[in-house]
Amino acid sequence: MSKHDLKKKLESLDKKKLIDLISVLYDKQKSVKEYLDYYVNPDEKEALKIYKVKVREAFYPKRGFGYKIAIGKKAISDFRKLKPATDSLVDLMMCYVESGVEFTNDFGDINEGFYASIESVYFDALKLIDKNGLHDKYQSRAYEILLETENIGWGFHDSLSYFYYEIYD
Repeated sequence: MSKHDLKKKLESLDKKKLIDLISVLYDKQKSVKEYLDYYVNPDEKEALKIYKVKVREAFYPKRGFGYKIAIGKKAISDFRKLKPATDSLVDLMMCYVESGVEFTNDFGDINEGFYASIESVYFDALKLIDKNGLHDKYQSRAYEILLETENIGWGFHDSLSYFYYEIYD
C-alpha cells in the first residue's frame, strides 16, 4: 500500500475509529508509543536522557556482556525521527562515540566493523557541528575523544584525527 492509499483510507475513517487505531498502535508498537509520548509532551531534555541511556546500554548492558552497536545506532536514528534540536542530536552522537571509545579502552581491541561504526558517527557529528556553528561547544569534547583513542589500533585514531582536523584546524 502506498502512503497516498493509506491517507485516503484514514481520511475515510471517523474520529472514533482513528482514535481506536492510534490507541492499538500505541499499545502494540514501542516506537509508536515513544513517538506519540514525545508528540504529546515534547520534553527534549528528558528524551535525550532516555536515548543516552539506550546508547550507553548498547555498550554496557544492564544484564549480560557484550556490545550491540546496532542498538546504539538505532537509538540515534529513533531520536533523530523526533526532530530534536541539532545540538541535542550531536550530544547523543558524541555519547555514542564516547561510549564506544570507553568500551574499547576497558575491554581491548574490538574489530574493524566496530571502529567503522564509531568513526561514521563521529564524522557525522562533526559535520553537524560544522554546519550548525557548534564548534566552540563541542571542540573540547571532540578533542578528548582523540586523546582517548591514541593507543587504539585499526587506524581508528588516525581516522578520527583526520575528521577532527578537517573541522578544527
